[in-house]
Amino acid sequence: MPKLKTKSGVKKRFKMTATGLLKHGVAGKRHRLISHNAKYIRQNRGTSVLSDADTATVKRWAPYGLK
Repeated sequence: MPKLKTKSGVKKRFKMTATGLLKHGVAGKRHRLISHNAKYIRQNRGTSVLSDADTATVKRWAPYGLK
């Protein structure tokens, strides 16, 4: 069987935790932050864990895991 390729967008956007969960950055924090209120910016700081339904899809896109 040929090797499966990892989607290049997944490599850039997700990291795997030690327990197998997926971390991701929150969308909407790159530009136009003046139009968001301070609570939105503060609560979306850092990374969050992906939901179980989306985790199955992303793991299919990265067949050999992520660093």
